[in-house]
Amino acid sequence: MNKHILRDSLDDASVAPEACQVISPANAERPHAGAVTARVLGTTAFRMALDTSGAAIARRKYKRVHDVCGPKTHHVIMAYNGSVQRMERRSGRSVATGTFRPGAVIIIPEGSSSRWDIPKPVDVVEFYLPHATLERVAEEADTAGPVNLLERTAHPDPVTSRLLLTAADTLEGNEALDTLFRRQLTSLLATRLLAAHSGLPTTIQPTMGGLSPKVLSRAIERLRPDSDADVSLAALASDAGLSRFHFCRAFKKSTGLSPHAWLRQHRLEEAKNMLRDTDASVISVAVALGYSSQTAFAAAFRKLTGETPSNWRRRAR
Repeated sequence: MNKHILRDSLDDASVAPEACQVISPANAERPHAGAVTARVLGTTAFRMALDTSGAAIARRKYKRVHDVCGPKTHHVIMAYNGSVQRMERRSGRSVATGTFRPGAVIIIPEGSSSRWDIPKPVDVVEFYLPHATLERVAEEADTAGPVNLLERTAHPDPVTSRLLLTAADTLEGNEALDTLFRRQLTSLLATRLLAAHSGLPTTIQPTMGGLSPKVLSRAIERLRPDSDADVSLAALASDAGLSRFHFCRAFKKSTGLSPHAWLRQHRLEEAKNMLRDTDASVISVAVALGYSSQTAFAAAFRKLTGETPSNWRRRAR
């Protein structure tokens, strides 16, 4: 599976006047919103695909923006990581000003067009969310009414901001974990946006109770490293007869952990058992547990235990 590691863009360029281009909704081959944004910012960012719907996340650094940004193919949500500065956004005759600071977010709904004036260097993490994904999460969460995101200009939202700024740190180089995490993160961010930035009076309905013992047992069997079953959220939820949103909530209520966190913790325990009770090499343990490399396994192990696998093995024996 292709993996893209999120990292800072090395290009810190200004925006050329022609960089922002209007993308016609009638165009059958509109580029991904991230590609349009790359032209707007004049930078090349490394993107990490979150799920097969086309959702993506990127980090960019640029000097300034003074131009009109045409309609995007996705909802674009930006979290700021930098010093405090004023900014301005114009849509027709409407002018919105705000203070860009840590904990603030910008939301550009799909299809909207506006002129941006940001005079100083900016470091942002961007999330590109397809409207179809937002509608899917809204349906699973039993929302009522049309689903539309509100425009936000440097709007205080430390929860969404923190989710975006820390997203890359949770990737560990394990294919099953990465895939599951990306899907959960997409749904989590979409759920947060519905709750805080859609204008719906009631967005999320509570889920009562956890999974039944039988359903929980089947889910855990799927998640075990020696299982060949599909461990995607869609497969886990379908087997439980629930939507992905309700399955995640019920699984966490039953186990205290999300499916991704449970899988990560279980593989750590498996790794400890193999390191303590067998003479298998560290790389053999990594391969057996599905990690893409010994380095990825060692990084994940150290993150959760504070030790390298080799040091932990010496201490445990």
